[in-house]
Amino acid sequence: MSESTLTRVELTDAVVREVGLTRQESSDLLDRMLEIISASLEETGSVKLSRFGNFNVRRKAAREGRNPKTGIEATISARRVVTFKPSPMLKDRVGG
Repeated sequence: MSESTLTRVELTDAVVREVGLTRQESSDLLDRMLEIISASLEETGSVKLSRFGNFNVRRKAAREGRNPKTGIEATISARRVVTFKPSPMLKDRVGG
């Protein structure tokens, strides 16, 4: 795996190595898992992955913003955003 960003290809390769599925099966499995997580976030607004963390959908209100390049003010529309809170186990693993 690379030292910067973990890609779909690298995840697929890891599944091939660790689980022994074919590259196509591994790719299909990864795609399906991501689809299930995305659909669940759309429907319920929350996904909890034990020992990894929680994904939640949060509403952000409309607000006034400024283009940092031009300085022109503009209204930023209300929207829904995905947030992630890592589990204590993940925090320990990454931080220590």
